Amino acid sequence: MAQVTPREVLLNTALIRGLADQAKDAALLHGVLMRTEECPNSSEVMTYAPFTLFPTPVPSDVFHQALEVQTHFNVLVDRISQDPVFLEDALASTIKSDDFTGKLFNIYRQILKEGQSQSIVLGLNRSDYMLDQREDGSSALKQIEINTIAASFGGLASKTPTVHRHVLQVAGLLEQSQRILDNNPAAGLGRGLAKAWELYGSERAVVMFLVEDVQRNILDHRYVENELWRRNITTIRRRFDDLSETMSLDKDNRLFVNDQEVAVVYFRNGYMPQNYSSEQSWETRLTMERSLAVKCPDISTHLAGTKKVQQELARPGVLEKFFPDQPQVVEQIRATFTGLYTLDMGPEGDQSVKMALANPDRFVLKPQREGGGNNIYGSEICRVLEGVRGSVERSAYILMDKIQPQPVHNYLLRRDASLQLSMCLSELGVFGAYVRQGGDMVMNECVGHLLRTKSSEYADGGVAAGVAVLDNPLLV
Repeated sequence: MAQVTPREVLLNTALIRGLADQAKDAALLHGVLMRTEECPNSSEVMTYAPFTLFPTPVPSDVFHQALEVQTHFNVLVDRISQDPVFLEDALASTIKSDDFTGKLFNIYRQILKEGQSQSIVLGLNRSDYMLDQREDGSSALKQIEINTIAASFGGLASKTPTVHRHVLQVAGLLEQSQRILDNNPAAGLGRGLAKAWELYGSERAVVMFLVEDVQRNILDHRYVENELWRRNITTIRRRFDDLSETMSLDKDNRLFVNDQEVAVVYFRNGYMPQNYSSEQSWETRLTMERSLAVKCPDISTHLAGTKKVQQELARPGVLEKFFPDQPQVVEQIRATFTGLYTLDMGPEGDQSVKMALANPDRFVLKPQREGGGNNIYGSEICRVLEGVRGSVERSAYILMDKIQPQPVHNYLLRRDASLQLSMCLSELGVFGAYVRQGGDMVMNECVGHLLRTKSSEYADGGVAAGVAVLDNPLLV
């Protein structure tokens, strides 16, 4: 096919229908797969994971800025996790107003009191950004959050570049197809898990994926698991409820599940209140934290990823405490921050409430939750804040400036959904992996990226929440 322009392709209805069919087949061919809603725990029936028909243009300079700052964010998260005074101060108000964070913090206090059993720390995180549109038409990289637990889609993101390259080739957009970067977060996440397993020092020990009851996104996990099997590292999958009867600690605090020693616990679950269905679930979490197994994340790293910590890091002078005599690192990290405001009781929090009520469309109200679909926008901000403005309950939230990305046209491919051109917004995630043993950082890498795109009619929600779809950056 002769070279055509992207606009000509977008407006050619017959071509779009044919491309969509080819794209879905390519997704199935290359393993961009999810289980179905009807059979979420069966691999008998699979479908393609939702994705964009075309990759989304992303400015090369901000894309590389996001990759370059990731190793600094890895170090920042790790240093926060080692600073009990900072964590106690930062979360003092939140643990009183948010029961879930409070329970996590109780485990943290218990472990601090007893002493950590394991000096090996593994972090597999993902820093998420949007590109804020400036008045001069340029884009600024602004962080939405950093995920320190169960950062997903590293597996499927490793398979989508091939799909989009194929779509662009079929469409006759050959030059654009060459601007889709190779991307393999699954390999990097697997390297981190393998390194922690190796340092643990027992060839018979296993890596345990702690998983949810409903596992539609199991293929995303499997790509990471296969990186371990390739190295002859055994993996097992367990739910909280599976462990209550089968888990034990020996006299040396080694963790065993059905007589298998566990070297690494990889949390792909445990980040939402509903993941802890009973007090037994909390006891299971405490037992794992007490154990000699490497936790990804351990409880202090989990708390380092809370929204309240994110807001406190934006205060003047705080980053400098974690990076003394490294002004360039501080500048690189701070450049990604947008406005973040406390809602704690007191004059500063009162001012934040007043500011949000006066202009709610300028802000996002964020609870201490992960997993997508939790943030509050527009008039709903007023309703929530009016209800808690005079109460310590407001400390369960933070306020953030709303990032304003430039919408682009694209087609979102979903099973059984009609094919229509949508105005879309995208979110860039960057995966980091680090391993520390005692005082030595033995691995610190940026291991890949993830682009997710949604229709601009939706304010919030990720792929797992059923709103966003997988995408790839087309560097421009």
